[in-house]
Amino acid sequence: MWVADMDFRVAPCILEALQERVNHGIFGYTEIPSRWAKAYQNWWSKRHDFRIEEHWLVFCTGIVPALSSLVRKLTTPNESVLVQSPVYNCFFSSIKNNGTRVLCNELVYKNGEYEIDWADFEKKLSDPQTTLFILCNPHNPIGKIWKKTELARMGELCAKHGVTVISDEIHCDLTEPNLSYTPFASASEICENIGISCISPTKAFNIAGLNTAAVFAKNKFLRHKAYRAFNTDEIAEPNAFAVTATIAAYEKGSEWLDELRVYLSENKKIVRDNSVQAGLTADWTRATFIVRVSHLQKLKDFAYTERVPIKEALDVALERFLQDQHNLLSHDKERHGGEILRIDGEKTYTVKEVAERQGFMVK
Repeated sequence: MWVADMDFRVAPCILEALQERVNHGIFGYTEIPSRWAKAYQNWWSKRHDFRIEEHWLVFCTGIVPALSSLVRKLTTPNESVLVQSPVYNCFFSSIKNNGTRVLCNELVYKNGEYEIDWADFEKKLSDPQTTLFILCNPHNPIGKIWKKTELARMGELCAKHGVTVISDEIHCDLTEPNLSYTPFASASEICENIGISCISPTKAFNIAGLNTAAVFAKNKFLRHKAYRAFNTDEIAEPNAFAVTATIAAYEKGSEWLDELRVYLSENKKIVRDNSVQAGLTADWTRATFIVRVSHLQKLKDFAYTERVPIKEALDVALERFLQDQHNLLSHDKERHGGEILRIDGEKTYTVKEVAERQGFMVK
């Protein structure tokens, strides 16, 4: 178990569909039916008010494999790929492992919110070596839902400097119950034509182990690039359960997902409320199931009292927690910057205990 998935059993509709598939008893190669594309189309139309044309969609086995494959296809070695940190760590590995350079547009933290440094963003886009921008929408791990105007401005600047956009939108269905996200492709006609969007039911429906995802692109040249990249890298063929689970999730999982979003929101509120009582700061994440808890000052106090370096203080806190068999926290300094702990809101059976233990951990 890791911070990227949940302890919840998957929706009954998915279990039933998979059981039916198992009972079929034949697990040879799987074709992708038009029903798979229709499931994506109807979901995005109803839930996100955006029409994806069937021929825009390309199957892949996962978003991270897709990112790596697209980086290889859309760049040449030593070119720069722009990201906005703090951001999902696999963006960095997908870039570095394929011979390209990471270029960071650091998000600016002000009054509990992250904002884009627009001057720095354009400066880095204008570098002739910058050919690709990987956007996280909604943004992981800060849980930010980008505004339509922000997305449109990012798209406009990327188009101005000839930079292609890959938008990772895997967290789009894990927004707060009263909020929704804006697909990058829907922000403007420019955005629709310069980007490839990565989507999947795996995060929201807790089926990452089934290796199912898709990308879509209106631009036929970018779409063809994706199609060829995935075939070359052998990530274009579904396993025996990938299509079945996707169709079940998008056709019948809406009610289950709505209940999940309420549940996660309540858990995150527990963490925020108890963080305040413990003298910590927890950001309000509008998407994802992650809560970012700032505890730097308490760790500094602990380190000073015990005469140990702050990293050692953090290690002690984590060790105590892990020994208590509540593996909910992870050290994200290297991955996301700063001295922070991430807490997964979906770990329902211990989230209250975690909130109560925060003070204990750093005393």
